[in-house]
Amino acid sequence: MTFFDQFLHVSPTGFRKILFVNWPLVVLLSAVSSIGFLMLYSVAGGTFQPWAQPQMIRFAAGIFILFTVAFIHVRFWRSITPFIYVGAVLLLVAVDVMGSIGMGAQRWINLGFVRLQPSELAKIAVVLALAMYYDWLSPEKVSRPFWVILPLILTLIPAGLTFVQPDLGTSLLILASGGVIMFLAGVSIWYFIAAIVSVVGVVSAVLVSWGTSWQLLKDYQYRRIEIFLNPELDPLGSGYHISQSKIALGSGGFNGRGFMEGTQTRLNFLPEKHTDFIFTTLAEEFGYVGTSFLLLLYALIIAFCVHAMLINRDRFGALLIGGVAATFFFYFAINMGMVMGLLPVVGVPLPLVSYGGSAMMVLLGAFGLVQSAHIHRPRG
Repeated sequence: MTFFDQFLHVSPTGFRKILFVNWPLVVLLSAVSSIGFLMLYSVAGGTFQPWAQPQMIRFAAGIFILFTVAFIHVRFWRSITPFIYVGAVLLLVAVDVMGSIGMGAQRWINLGFVRLQPSELAKIAVVLALAMYYDWLSPEKVSRPFWVILPLILTLIPAGLTFVQPDLGTSLLILASGGVIMFLAGVSIWYFIAAIVSVVGVVSAVLVSWGTSWQLLKDYQYRRIEIFLNPELDPLGSGYHISQSKIALGSGGFNGRGFMEGTQTRLNFLPEKHTDFIFTTLAEEFGYVGTSFLLLLYALIIAFCVHAMLINRDRFGALLIGGVAATFFFYFAINMGMVMGLLPVVGVPLPLVSYGGSAMMVLLGAFGLVQSAHIHRPRG
């Protein structure tokens, strides 16, 4: 065995770790974020304020967090996972007591220098907790009923606390990501069939409770469902977002209207154009070509994560990578489905593109965990 072969078969230490970074993944994350900067510059009318410049600063901070997390051994992150999970749950409880209200929901804790959204941290905390649990649990026990209960509890606690803020989109995202990790860990498919049946039952209960004294959702959430089914019921009210979003999506055509030439954005017909509905701005200005390019970048990020998961022989690291990839996928899938009218409006931003500090930095920190698992994976 040559010296180079020996070098490749040992866990890297010190500055050598930089050679083992998944650089294509870093480039792809930077490319997606750059599209976000471009769109934020456009929706602000050709200025870096008030959105593009702060987002660039947050991205720089997020990249610093990514590499800091990446160069710390993944086993360290496993060892402090219980503290991260408990901390995230306590923050979710705190947001109900002292949280700031915005967009009809109490989701933020104002720390002075930044507004922290604990539900963003909860997504990654659940991924870490479940990856640690299944790393500890022997594979032959994963499908036994007793050992399925604990991961369900670990997932349902933050999902439930997020749901009561109310933040339906994020709670569904936490549940979906938790389900993916359980599937990757080898939990029997029959549990998932039972879960699907249960979801159908819950949806039925939600619809039956509509308009009663015990209705399960807030009035505005029921209104979203109603408008989702028929946006024309209130085109100038609750259906305005979806109606204007569809107009912007359709007007872009194949090549788009051109950079900063979107009428829906420039004339302020499109609400939340810098956050949840920024994808429609991209579609109007760059058309099918621009949106397909963004989708390609997202697909490549998922592909590199899947490859890193498959070659990782450490169970914790592999499940961690798979969980982050699943969370990222549900992020953009829910947002795109929402703005295209395929899903109800649930307030999920477009990852790395929509304006927002907590979401970007937590997500880049999560990809730092992916890099840590990749760099420190067993070799030889």
